[in-house]
Amino acid sequence: MPKLSERRFYRFGRFRLDPNGRVLFRGDRPVRLPPKAADTLLVLVQNAGNVVEKQDLLKHVWKDTFVEEGSLTRTISILRKTLDDPSDGQEFISTIAKRGYRFAAPVMESPGQPARAATERLMMVVLPFENLSGGRKHDYFSEGMTEEMITRLARLNPERLGVIARTSAMQYKSTDKSVRQIGGELGVSHVLEGSVRRSGNRVRTAVQLIQVSDESHLWAESYERNLGDLLTLQFEVAEAVSKEIQIKLAPQEQERLANAGTVNPQAYEAYLKGRYLLNRRTLEALQKSLQYFKKSIEHDPHYAVAFAGLADSYLTHHDMGHLPPREATTKAKAAARKALAMDETLAEAHTSLGHAHFHEFNWLAADRDLKQAIKLNPNYANAHFYYANYLIAVGRKNEAIAEARCAKTLDPVSLPAGANLASILFFAGHYAEAVEESSRVLEIDSSFARAYEDLGRAYEQQEMYPQAIAAFEKAVECSKRSSRDLAQLGHAFAIAGKQKDALRLLQELKELSKKEYVSPFSFALVFAGLGNTSQALAWLEKAYKRRDGALPFLRVNPKLAPLHSDSHFQDLVRRLNLPA
Repeated sequence: MPKLSERRFYRFGRFRLDPNGRVLFRGDRPVRLPPKAADTLLVLVQNAGNVVEKQDLLKHVWKDTFVEEGSLTRTISILRKTLDDPSDGQEFISTIAKRGYRFAAPVMESPGQPARAATERLMMVVLPFENLSGGRKHDYFSEGMTEEMITRLARLNPERLGVIARTSAMQYKSTDKSVRQIGGELGVSHVLEGSVRRSGNRVRTAVQLIQVSDESHLWAESYERNLGDLLTLQFEVAEAVSKEIQIKLAPQEQERLANAGTVNPQAYEAYLKGRYLLNRRTLEALQKSLQYFKKSIEHDPHYAVAFAGLADSYLTHHDMGHLPPREATTKAKAAARKALAMDETLAEAHTSLGHAHFHEFNWLAADRDLKQAIKLNPNYANAHFYYANYLIAVGRKNEAIAEARCAKTLDPVSLPAGANLASILFFAGHYAEAVEESSRVLEIDSSFARAYEDLGRAYEQQEMYPQAIAAFEKAVECSKRSSRDLAQLGHAFAIAGKQKDALRLLQELKELSKKEYVSPFSFALVFAGLGNTSQALAWLEKAYKRRDGALPFLRVNPKLAPLHSDSHFQDLVRRLNLPA
């Protein structure tokens, strides 16, 4: 077995102090201390028995800022209240008049908990940073800082550290759950939590690292920086975390750290607003996200992550049915390529490029870029998410399920990640498992339309038509009668022998198409259920010409099985040029 390194602690009375993480324990329970109080205590403990001059304390603890002596006095008062115990009458900190302070209690150095084996892979979650700036209008900034820290930590050393994706992390915003509860639900060993206070162009950030097993505080620090220096701050936090949990930085992250510099403040702020709105996923928010990413690029034409965000926004417009496929993928590819021209190590841009290629039926390019994204950042859940879709489309079922499960491990309480796994299981023919996975998603959110759709499809393939219809009706209700869910319900009515109901929904789709974009695949699906092969194929041809998002799954979608023997369908599959 590899030899485990040993951590040293300072012990005094019933307390022990971890000098690496500036964490104080009373017995086995961590004691919360403000960062400056912890720093002050460490200086006094390390000089136990000797007088530490006031000016020396001020210079050592408040080395980056000028403070008055009153700040030190208040800090000593906090420490005395924390340490002093009237029951045993022991004094820990003595005041030496006109000079300073002396740590009066005996101090011993002793070994602490052994560090983890160097080969063990840890899992971490970055909880949503608390917004201390005042008002929800600043949520974009605290959420943006959270997402940036997730990205930064995910790149540290993916072989040694896994980081939970943003979607799952944000479920714990303003939670009253304990660290142990959160750790158990997400399967993580460590939690990073923090707060952000914005005042003009100055940002105060406090962060602390907590070990889930005993809820001990391993490390804590506070920072005050200009807005343009936040990139450097993120690297500093990431480096401190890597040292605390004893993982070596990946070579590319070492290079990033060495080259970390300032960022244009206006570009950075516009980028954070763009990301915040992109994650809201409503049409209005998506349209505004495009505007903010473009504004970020105007402020800094060489800001690679803003181009990556722009690509993500175009593709989300596509996935939500708000932009025609060709327009969305063309614009997304252009933005992703500009991002990669500036920083070819951006896993997010490679993922967007692969995602766009997938919807253009460029299978080799999709495979190449999605694999490159995973290679660059194995912790990026979206890369596994979209690679799973690629793999199922080309018929590599077991690999697709493995990738979808990986995406869910990295994003365990994400509704889309769970629904995507259910969808992959459906296309792979594992219908009972798809029902189980859809049901798990609905336990998290019983109003999530996509999960009802997945549930209905799996029931339908098991010829459980009443259950399938009930699930699709819930999907229609939760999505406020989206064309996608109306088509699924229409297909279920048709194959269950309720043709009048199917025709009624078909007419509703036609009326809806006069007001908004309705996928040709939706019409094809209902006609296929009705047994009208010629109409189903005619609409599939329209879907092919528009590069419809459902077309990549043409060969593996069991709902289209009645069309497989038709020569026109076989010709359509050939033109997709799917890998054998």
